[in-house]
Amino acid sequence: MAEEKIIIPLDEIEQKTAQALIAHGAANWVAVEVAKAVRQAESVGNMICGLFYLESYCTQLKTGRVKGDVDPIVSQPKSSAIEVDAQLGFAQAAFAKGFEKAISVAKENGIASLAIRHSHTCTSMGYFTEQIANAGLIAVGMTNAPACVSPPGGSKAVLGTNPISMAVPAKDGGISFKFDQSTSAIAIGKIRIAAAAGEKIPFGWAVDKNGEPTDDPVAGLEGSLVSAGGYKGYGFGLMAEIFAAAVTGSNNSVNTPPLKAAEGGPHDLGQFYFLLDPTVYSGDAFWDRLETLEEAVSSQPNARLPGSNKEVVSEVAISKVLWDTVLDLASK
Repeated sequence: MAEEKIIIPLDEIEQKTAQALIAHGAANWVAVEVAKAVRQAESVGNMICGLFYLESYCTQLKTGRVKGDVDPIVSQPKSSAIEVDAQLGFAQAAFAKGFEKAISVAKENGIASLAIRHSHTCTSMGYFTEQIANAGLIAVGMTNAPACVSPPGGSKAVLGTNPISMAVPAKDGGISFKFDQSTSAIAIGKIRIAAAAGEKIPFGWAVDKNGEPTDDPVAGLEGSLVSAGGYKGYGFGLMAEIFAAAVTGSNNSVNTPPLKAAEGGPHDLGQFYFLLDPTVYSGDAFWDRLETLEEAVSSQPNARLPGSNKEVVSEVAISKVLWDTVLDLASK
């Protein structure tokens, strides 16, 4: 039987998410920042990074795996380096605290870096790089996650899905294009969804515990995911690991506990962003080159730059079971 879905306004999703977080111990301003991210994820159909996480957020607020009432500490260790210590709180709140400073420094110097240290999972990297691009800057961001990806030729997980995101501003405001993708062949959430539904997965997503390719999602979860594009994706995964863990001094993927478990240690993850004024080197030639690229892609009937021409929606279809859970969490 098909899962029943209902249409819910995004405003209500954001409101109920904030209410649920506050009811479970988050400070009002923190809940507002997290709710914005949940709304954005649901608006683009990114179910894994939206309401899917709300119940675990609330549970972990209660058990202390995430601190919902801490004030992130913003500092500037070097002229173009902005650091935010999330204090084991939400990444969305830490980013919000450091955002204006990072934008200001990047516009003054032409370039800046923003390191978020010791945070809860940030879920969608694109949510953050999009904000930077909307401020007129090129953004590249990356983070890591619990180890679930083995190296090519191996069978033991050493990296997380370790996503990388890039967003590029448009000349007259807004975003020209953006992408947000894991460096694994697929997001682990999609394998979990297939396992729950009793469905097969394509070969090339995962290997079993012996390192053999599998189409069984359960065997894949017991084994490990593989990198997108083999050695090429593995290299990008390693890059994300270095910036997100080593540069920020946060957890390596191999030391990161499961993200959604009720009990256990804090996530203690890092996120790293490069911010660049697009015209700092080439001036208006940047916009000319960007236009050339846009036209080369858009001239092809079925092609587009990623994240461009997105339809703006005000409501989305949500699983009724999931929405009932949200309402229950918000009423506690």
